[in-house]
Amino acid sequence: MNAFSHSLSLSALFRSLSALLLIAACALPTGSSAQLSPSNSSLVAPATGSVAASQVKTDQVVAELVVHAPDGVTPGKTLWLGLLLQHQPHWHTYWKNPGDSGLPTQLQWTLPAGLIAGDIAWPVPRKIAIGTLANLGYEGEVLLPVPVKVDSNFRPAGLAQTAEIQLQASWLVCREECIPQEGSFRISVPVRGSMALHAAQFAAAQAAAPVAFQGKVEALADARGLLLRVSKLPAGWVGKAVQALPETPELLNTPALPATTDTLTGGSLQAGQQGWDGATWQALVPYSAQRSTSPGQVAWVFSIGKESLRGEATVTGTWPAVAEFAKVPPALQAALDNNARAASVPPAPTGGMVWMVLAALLGGLILNLMPCVFPVLAIKVLGFAAQGTQSRAQQRAQGLAYTAGVVLSFMALGGLLLALRAGGEQLGWGFQLQSPAVITGLAVLFTLLAMNLAGWLHIGNLLPAGLAGMQLRHPVAEAFLSGVLAVAIASPCTAPFMGASLGYAITLPGLQSLVLFAALGLGLALPYLLASWLPAIGSWLPRPGAWMETLKHFLAFPMAATVVWLVWVLGHLSGVDGAASLLLLLLSLGLLAWALRQSGRAKTIFTIISIAACTLSMGATWQFGLKADANAAVPASGSAAQTGAWQAWSEPAVQAALQDRKPVFVDFTAAWCITCQVNKKTTLSKAEVEAAFAAKQVRLLRADWTRRDPAITQALQALGRSGVPVYVLYAPGKPPVVLTEILTPGEVLAAVAQL
Repeated sequence: MNAFSHSLSLSALFRSLSALLLIAACALPTGSSAQLSPSNSSLVAPATGSVAASQVKTDQVVAELVVHAPDGVTPGKTLWLGLLLQHQPHWHTYWKNPGDSGLPTQLQWTLPAGLIAGDIAWPVPRKIAIGTLANLGYEGEVLLPVPVKVDSNFRPAGLAQTAEIQLQASWLVCREECIPQEGSFRISVPVRGSMALHAAQFAAAQAAAPVAFQGKVEALADARGLLLRVSKLPAGWVGKAVQALPETPELLNTPALPATTDTLTGGSLQAGQQGWDGATWQALVPYSAQRSTSPGQVAWVFSIGKESLRGEATVTGTWPAVAEFAKVPPALQAALDNNARAASVPPAPTGGMVWMVLAALLGGLILNLMPCVFPVLAIKVLGFAAQGTQSRAQQRAQGLAYTAGVVLSFMALGGLLLALRAGGEQLGWGFQLQSPAVITGLAVLFTLLAMNLAGWLHIGNLLPAGLAGMQLRHPVAEAFLSGVLAVAIASPCTAPFMGASLGYAITLPGLQSLVLFAALGLGLALPYLLASWLPAIGSWLPRPGAWMETLKHFLAFPMAATVVWLVWVLGHLSGVDGAASLLLLLLSLGLLAWALRQSGRAKTIFTIISIAACTLSMGATWQFGLKADANAAVPASGSAAQTGAWQAWSEPAVQAALQDRKPVFVDFTAAWCITCQVNKKTTLSKAEVEAAFAAKQVRLLRADWTRRDPAITQALQALGRSGVPVYVLYAPGKPPVVLTEILTPGEVLAAVAQL
């Protein structure tokens, strides 16, 4: 029975981890550099694959780095680079002055020595009305060209026959909602060849760019607005409506900029109107309510149809005081001051902190019941029941070691999270599950554990006798490692009371924050710790017997189910090829386990075959599994695919709905969060819940945090959370309501009924 107890305990399962290191041919490739998120993806999917390419595709925009170098890279000449944007219908990006909202497209170049990039030669935008507001930007297809001067002393590096061009671009694409996106681009330009494939687009962009105006532009600032007078415009323009756009943002009222429908033929000008005084065009443009500057010079773009001119005007007169337009109301300023004072006060060491420690302890305790943690607790209790021959001192020592492993692992994860956040990373609890390498490693580990529980893999037979005996003589060390494992698989989960504690923890100074992480770990370890110290708890357990072998075999299936879930999560990050490569690796592990159970010549032959299969599958995993696929599943909040009534989350989408007087329900979720998936099936997909949302016209938004997304991380932090799931109900004019992590239909229905 003693040997049976050893094979049954969780320490035997940890020898599976040792075996994993010994059979490295079937494990993760050494030195994997897989990162926590796609290397060239922040808020949106980058180019297909994990390396930069010349094109990026999202659901809203196709962006491509294009080149016009008909003479190659010739010293003393100019070549043209450009970002070609093809918008889906009804979507737009922005000009250098975006208007009432938005951000201009930003281009950051990495060029070989001797190539100097100029500014974007912005094509003339169009005014895009959004309700009572107006934006300035582009729809359809637009090319943002940039001239690149080749120094007369330019020489390609070494024997290179091409110039490597890299671009990091970011843009804001909007419809009713706005989505920040970015992409990394790379292209090679032949030094002595020719690239003119996009000559037509560059010619069109050049024709759409304004030319320098040789006439006179006057600007007079007074109390009504900025009065423009423009002389010597082309003769064909006289008497027609002129579109006038300032290049300085947040200076003038965009909706009131002169438009083709506002032409006057006489009389005094009113704000937002234009007219002609002989051959002199004039307009009166009111100031923006957000004006914060009083520039002495303003550049303007004037256009009629496809003709456009750019001129600069020196502003005369007196600008009204900025305070009249940008002053914060006294009540709002007082509230901001109070908030600032409150934020500067360090957290009290008692009171709120004590309650948070208790909440963290309770959250860690409840965490034992989460789907990703309960199998480990069951295995620990099963092993505890089988340790009838151990002394009370040995059981207590193992209980303390297990607790130390859990608490120290929680503190180590918390410390890593705090260190990364201090370095500027936008991370939250469960961030390690955003790494394909971590997911692959866990899948391999759980496969070994499942095979061990099922009796298909006996690790003791693989290890040298001395090493196996050493492990068996140190159950305390193995109990410590079992606590480490419990934390590793608990990390993607949050339990009730745990979310608020984690969110509070990351705002505290380092030592106080680690106290909360330690309290979470103590709560997770508490059931086993109590069982090891209180004999009465041990007496509740049934006597050891044959049933334990059956239960051990049964527990292999929850472990295997965990592997299925991990493969599914990897599919979201690395695509179907990544998931298939991981399945191939796990199949090879099974083949190796089977081969090692054979005997004689068959064992040798099939072991060689299985090792070869492991080697091939390892290469496939390296190629496909550890590289995030930008086109797999939901890449980020902004570009999340719409699913039924659910729309992609973004902060502008929330604000737009509230401005429309519509309530909003936000589901902060991730594919690797089992609790999130359970809540979707048991609550959010219920007919009565969907009917309640529809009856109250609740706008449903889903923030998918499967991949690293700084926007979602910031939103979670603003809600006092650092992990998922989080469920928030917004109502116009009311503070947001954060629901519990374990949703029930009744809780959601009650919250919606209060709208």
